[in-house]
Amino acid sequence: MRLESSACKKELVLQSRSQKIRAAVFEYGELMEVFEEEDGSSHLLGNIYRGRVENILPGMQAAFVDIGLDRNAFLYVGDAVPSRYDEDERNSPVPRERIEQILKPRQELLVQINKEPVGAKGARISLNLTLPGRYVVLLPQVGYIGISRKIQNENERERLKSLAEKAKPVGMGVIVRTLAEGVDGEEIAEDIAQLAEKWRSLQPKIPHVSVPGLVHKDADLVSRLVRDWIDQDVERITVDQEDVAQTLRLALKEIEHPAAKRIFVVSEGDLFIKYGVDDGIRKALRSRVWLKSGGYLVIQQTEALIVIDVNTGKYIGQRSLEETVVHTNLEAAREIARQLRLRNLGGIIVIDFIDMTSKEDQQQVLEALATACSRDKTKSQVLGLTQLGLVEMTRKKVGQTLAVRYTSPCPACDGSGRIHQ
Repeated sequence: MRLESSACKKELVLQSRSQKIRAAVFEYGELMEVFEEEDGSSHLLGNIYRGRVENILPGMQAAFVDIGLDRNAFLYVGDAVPSRYDEDERNSPVPRERIEQILKPRQELLVQINKEPVGAKGARISLNLTLPGRYVVLLPQVGYIGISRKIQNENERERLKSLAEKAKPVGMGVIVRTLAEGVDGEEIAEDIAQLAEKWRSLQPKIPHVSVPGLVHKDADLVSRLVRDWIDQDVERITVDQEDVAQTLRLALKEIEHPAAKRIFVVSEGDLFIKYGVDDGIRKALRSRVWLKSGGYLVIQQTEALIVIDVNTGKYIGQRSLEETVVHTNLEAAREIARQLRLRNLGGIIVIDFIDMTSKEDQQQVLEALATACSRDKTKSQVLGLTQLGLVEMTRKKVGQTLAVRYTSPCPACDGSGRIHQ
């Protein structure tokens, strides 16, 4: 029997089993994202290390740095110079400095992971360190102040910028997060003060960490959920362990979040089976995704990009071909946004919607896609139609994809999905 969460605007489901904690995010009853962590060891994003430069590659304008993981980390020249934190990343200037002018072999560095290892690729790291809080991200090495672009009200942006300017320590900067919208200055100042104190407490420890070695580990999964995911839309949290529920209640009471009173414990049976999470994961690992109308998507991942094809399938419509096509494309746009989040796909994404002759219909589908993607905490951007009628968009690569976490290449076909005769 599957538990229902359709009445909730947003619900979190947490399952803690055998030293492993798993979390699922539902919006209006639909599975949107899945996270898991075993003994706190699997999460590397945001960790800070002391590392040593192993190789400098002028031809790639990058370096490989040993930070103590299985594979050396990758440091691009743009992450080795002070970040400019441009509002529009597409127009960020290419660094004038060359990697061989900045680094030298065997040099020791303090670095942070900003992209986790994927497949044969090592982690991507940066010299520009950050410490995330609930309302702000602290930039301990630069004095920049930025406001989340998802906060669009100009008066609110000015208010938050003024509060951040007053509260930030001298020589440090902050980026105000979307969750800060409408929050009073005292809470924001407290968040900044806690992060600044955390940074100061790290300073005397750094020289005593061996090279390579871990200096600072990001928060555990439950703490990150409170920090990053439990916003004002969360109406219910369901867990299977009373101690996890109590930890969440205390944390949410501290920030006066109403969800502190909406935490429920369901201890009998497997919570992820009851909520259909495992079934949702299995479906998300398939290339074909069926739409409720009878249409379907085909999602294929290549080394460089994601390709998505939209088809009418079994859906034949009722009135006209144009109406059938638009209906299928609108439904597909919403499902594509969900699949990108659930599968955690990133990079360049090309979508082949069913051909539409009307400019108005094309714009309607593009707007539907952009609206559906706007709820995604991971940055994405819909760029528009190409001359061939394909839709281009991007989504930031963050962490490992669902396929990497739950599958491995088939030894018989070498991951091609076909058996060679």
